[in-house]
Amino acid sequence: MMNSTAPGMKTANVDPNAVLTINNLKTYFMLENATVKSVNGVSLTLHRNRTLGLVGESGCGKSITAMSIMRLIKSPPGKIVDGQILLQQGQNGTSQVTDIVKLDPEGAKMRSIRGAEIAMVFQEPMTSLNPLYTIGSQIAETVRLHQKVSHKEALGRALEMLEKVQIADAGRRLHEHPHQLSGGMRQRVMIALALSCNPSILLADEPTTALDVTVQARIIDLMRTLQKDFGSTIVIITHNLGVVSQMADDVAVMYLGKIAEYANVRELFHHPLHPYTVGLLNSVPVLGKKGRKQLVPIKGMVPSPTENIRGCPFAPRCPAVMNICREEYPELQEVAPGHTVACWLHRRS
Repeated sequence: MMNSTAPGMKTANVDPNAVLTINNLKTYFMLENATVKSVNGVSLTLHRNRTLGLVGESGCGKSITAMSIMRLIKSPPGKIVDGQILLQQGQNGTSQVTDIVKLDPEGAKMRSIRGAEIAMVFQEPMTSLNPLYTIGSQIAETVRLHQKVSHKEALGRALEMLEKVQIADAGRRLHEHPHQLSGGMRQRVMIALALSCNPSILLADEPTTALDVTVQARIIDLMRTLQKDFGSTIVIITHNLGVVSQMADDVAVMYLGKIAEYANVRELFHHPLHPYTVGLLNSVPVLGKKGRKQLVPIKGMVPSPTENIRGCPFAPRCPAVMNICREEYPELQEVAPGHTVACWLHRRS
């Protein structure tokens, strides 16, 4: 139990292993002729020292969920219209729980959380790094923003981080600009930048996109090693189920702004329940003669988030659709320990 009266603070008993709890998060974009419900009632719990894989097709709300956690949704037109994002800071009975939704996105409290407590590796490192400044100066700026150190000490921390992410000749790279680095090296720089202040939570948005398979494997190994070193909780956002199988402890499958299924990674891969999850797994190529199989694509497209869908949003594409699927949305229900699914096929009375 903790007590605090600071803005955004809540007095609550929380799971000591939970570092972040999301309750019924809704992030909408109010356009001139429509409202885009990008995230429409997401609830998740992030546990300490574990990796959550957030998967689904493009347009399902994965990145907007992460941007909402970071409070980087531009308003207008975007706005968090409902829900809580509860960040637990501290452990062993001295925890403070901050509702990030209630904080001013540009306020001092949120700026102190962003980077120090929660950091993000963005999808495209070339557009996320400033081309006018050296790699070292950008990492050092982040360090000095959250820690009371000199510029020289911050540069030393930047060099240490570049060495930790296994960038060769880190001393020279420290003084180079982003365009002088390869795609894989820029991605490593983004990871170094995100981890420079030892955050509790690392949000990695498609960290291996546009990288060749060899570099992808190295980035995955690097993130696993750094997680052990720093004790961070990782959320990896991707449509690549191969990456999820190698990195994640738990998996949340998103579809049209909602969680369709949630389970331990081994449980989900061996016993998928939602037809959408089954479809995603069936569309993954498997190498080798023994694993050779015919790929089965998911028919149709993800509906527009502006549509007012009455029943299950996956119903028009579902091979097992029933009449009730088109009439009423099935809420998430636990069908096995730690395994929840929003599907009428597995609904318990």
